[in-house]
Amino acid sequence: QVQLVESGGGLVQPGGSLRLSCAASGSISGLYVMGWYRQAPGKQRDLVATITSTGTINYKDSVKGRFTISRDNAKNTVFLQMNSLKPDDTAVYYCNLRTVLPRTNDYWGQGTQVTVSS
Repeated sequence: QVQLVESGGGLVQPGGSLRLSCAASGSISGLYVMGWYRQAPGKQRDLVATITSTGTINYKDSVKGRFTISRDNAKNTVFLQMNSLKPDDTAVYYCNLRTVLPRTNDYWGQGTQVTVSS
């Protein structure tokens, strides 16, 4: 029912910044959680940051102080501002929407590559 499209990935040097965007195809209402996950080669998908419909934000410990998640409800878009990027941040980043109420569902974007290298 919902299509998520990520953008903003690319190649950046250590210490650089990128801003990822995730746009949903339709309106989102009720209780939900939107977030960003990442998956590096040979690694499992890992939670990066989430923001709930009630405004609660959570981050992976290793990105606290460097990454910021935000949303624009009117535009059905969630953002991930990534600063002070490190080589260990290299991964495919996926946008995720988890609806809770009125019904439970789960949606994923196609992923966008972030490469941090000198």
